[in-house]
Amino acid sequence: MHIIKYPPKSEWSRILKRPHLDVSQLNETVNEILSDVKSRGDEAVRHYEALFDQADLGDLTVSDEEIDEAMSMVSTDLKEALELAYHNISKFHESQLFHGKMVETAQGVVCWQKSVAIEKVGLYIPGGTAPLFSTVLMLATPAKIAGCKDIVLCTPPNHDGKIHPAILVAAHIAGVDRIFKAGGVQAIGAMAYGTQTIPKVYKIFGPGNQYVMAAKQQVSLHDVAIDMPAGPSEVCVIADEGSNAEFVAADLLSQAEHGSDSQVMLISTSDNLITEVRSQVERQLENLPRREIASDALKNSKFVLVHDMDEAMRLSNEYAPEHLILSTGNFEEMADKVVNAGSVFMGKWSCESAGDYASGTNHTLPTHQYALAYSGVNLDSYCRKITFQQLSENGVSSIGNAVVRMAEDEGLEAHAHAMRIRLKKVDDKKESIISPLNHKVRKG
Repeated sequence: MHIIKYPPKSEWSRILKRPHLDVSQLNETVNEILSDVKSRGDEAVRHYEALFDQADLGDLTVSDEEIDEAMSMVSTDLKEALELAYHNISKFHESQLFHGKMVETAQGVVCWQKSVAIEKVGLYIPGGTAPLFSTVLMLATPAKIAGCKDIVLCTPPNHDGKIHPAILVAAHIAGVDRIFKAGGVQAIGAMAYGTQTIPKVYKIFGPGNQYVMAAKQQVSLHDVAIDMPAGPSEVCVIADEGSNAEFVAADLLSQAEHGSDSQVMLISTSDNLITEVRSQVERQLENLPRREIASDALKNSKFVLVHDMDEAMRLSNEYAPEHLILSTGNFEEMADKVVNAGSVFMGKWSCESAGDYASGTNHTLPTHQYALAYSGVNLDSYCRKITFQQLSENGVSSIGNAVVRMAEDEGLEAHAHAMRIRLKKVDDKKESIISPLNHKVRKG
């Protein structure tokens, strides 16, 4: 833990730097695996599963029998917890359904948007040190609500070729269509290119280690869309002299235990609070099963003492954290000043764990300062907005001359011509109506 007191603005960028990762050699390895999967399909996926996960696989597809077996293995308590979380996640994401409105922008010109689901999406769920069955709910639930027709999921098996049963139960609850035994770079490649068994998708979602993140970024250049660039997990807690040091320490550790490359930050106006939190962190750390991982993460942590809450908020907005916890007395006032963050937790009772599991918000969020420009996963992540417009003859009259003039000045004659011939037709039609009237008037 690094304690920094009253840093000048000129030092902020240095203080807020994430741990640097040298990915040059990593990218070369990732590219080799992706190329192999693209070339050899299932054979390459099986090869890398044997190499990295020590799993000798036949069929890569999870069978109905395996899902039934998983349903019998997961405790009733966990099933009920998954159902509760699924209900809340569904309720929150259903509220995001888009209803387009027709707008007459000019006389005879009507424009509107329609939300259309991405037809084929791929979900990546890490195995590794923690089976993230909660992420299955976070990714599959909005995909189903959006109306994606084909939802496929890839996750690494254990040495016996089995998927963690809670992952399969969560997938069943959330409505995943097909599940495959594939992890790491090979899973990303399989969903990006398609293999004999695993279908190609149009967009890939989900977290993973450095290799998975690098693979997602590589395939996104030419082959498939991805949810967002991402890095290691992070949390920023803003606290004052009235904050509960025990709560704050627990919140910092809940993020630190994700991985040794995670980063936690405390920003406070109280020197005493920082001292108390540091003591609490050391005390609570001793009781954590993943204390070695959390200890490594704490080496990247920063505890920053600032002059006032305005300065705390400015520092946080520059950091743009994945998770922001406002553990202050004036958390509502502070929330109004949040500009850059993935997800915000207001008040001392709102622990980050709630959002990770069951409050209803999505826990797939931008990290590594990507919150400056990216949103977390939401219903729109699974949709495209297609625009429509319809012009009547009146619409051509309303905007036609403006279109022609702009196209001519841009030097795009074919654009101008497409509108010009319509204007002529409309004018000719008007003339054909007016001419008989004039004849009658003259005759009279």
